[in-house]
Amino acid sequence: MSIGFAGVSLAFDLTGVYALDHISGGHFNPAVSVGLWSGGRFDAKHLIPYIISQVIGASLAGLVLYLIIQVQAGFSGTAGFSSNGFAELSPGHYFMTSALIIEIVLTAFFLIVIMGSTDQRALAAFAPLAVGLALTLIHLISIPVTNTSVNPARSNRVAFFAQTPALSQLWLFWVAPIFGAILGALIYKMVAREKD
Repeated sequence: MSIGFAGVSLAFDLTGVYALDHISGGHFNPAVSVGLWSGGRFDAKHLIPYIISQVIGASLAGLVLYLIIQVQAGFSGTAGFSSNGFAELSPGHYFMTSALIIEIVLTAFFLIVIMGSTDQRALAAFAPLAVGLALTLIHLISIPVTNTSVNPARSNRVAFFAQTPALSQLWLFWVAPIFGAILGALIYKMVAREKD
């Protein structure tokens, strides 16, 4: 039984944001942390500890998934665990340029939504809903292209267990989301005239 792209997107994105937003700001994503830092919303002294925690947490989640699935009859890791990729590793066989563009643009959009919904002028109660639904939309758009990263920790999580060339393509899913996050934060600051 498959819940499809929409089910996957809604399940992960809304529950995660609502569950832990009040504890850590819902930071599961190194690109978001870097983007918020570049936008003046996150203290530099917390950046490296957050990124290390995000990568460790995501890697442990990938290990749990691997331990659950690898004992299934007929299991083959070559299916890739929904790892991120381009060319032969893209669900729609999109090339590297397409993967770079979509990861940069959608991560920039994500940061604009995050910064807008958490702006002191916005209604704080709706921030988790706005962020969760934005991430759902991002997944629906980009699963066919890259399996959706916009999150380097998410990309790390399954690349180590994928038994495909996913590790050789991992660089793109660090570079593009981080660049996109910085770009989105800077765009928001210019458009919203937000000051440090």
